[in-house]
Amino acid sequence: MIERILIKRLVPVGVIHRVEDAIPLAEALLAGGMDILEVTLRTPEAETCIRDIRRKFPEMLVGAGTILDPAQIGRCRDAGAQFGVSPGLNEAVVRQAQERELPFIPGVMTPSEVERALAFGCPLMKFFPAEAAGGIKMLQALAGPYAHAGVRFIPLGGIHAGNARDYAALPMVAAVGGSWMLERKLVADKNWARITQLVREALALVAQRPE
Repeated sequence: MIERILIKRLVPVGVIHRVEDAIPLAEALLAGGMDILEVTLRTPEAETCIRDIRRKFPEMLVGAGTILDPAQIGRCRDAGAQFGVSPGLNEAVVRQAQERELPFIPGVMTPSEVERALAFGCPLMKFFPAEAAGGIKMLQALAGPYAHAGVRFIPLGGIHAGNARDYAALPMVAAVGGSWMLERKLVADKNWARITQLVREALALVAQRPE
């Protein structure tokens, strides 16, 4: 899971309100060269969408996002989710993910949360909300005490086409997370061609690796 994310350096995040949109959305991502998708659990349809995408496109790496309750871990695992993501660091959720062998990316914002995540064996972390929490300057500050420990971040929150490249250039950033490629209106309008185009552009933005 981590290796695939490191290769793409991008994690699209989608909120899917209609089950019938799941497959066309996945097709639009694949057409743009993207085989990773985080489906957030912000809608009742999310688990069904994860299941449908995994069945139709087993080659895709599909994760479940916005996991807030340990009970969601089992349901997402049963639906076929291959990784889990949370906005914060809920130790009960992390423990349940480890028990169900679901690779997990907890959300962190402070040094104390980074250390707690490390203690739980989670070196890959979601830095959220990225822009509100200090953005690039905060990530650069965190690099000092934690880079040697193998900590890598996926910043999310306020990331867009205008700043994605700058985030991706940071050595501690494993990948950039964002929803600008598949905004709700684009999905609602079934504008799959535009999503494919935005995904291609986003992949090009984050492709340049730091030296």
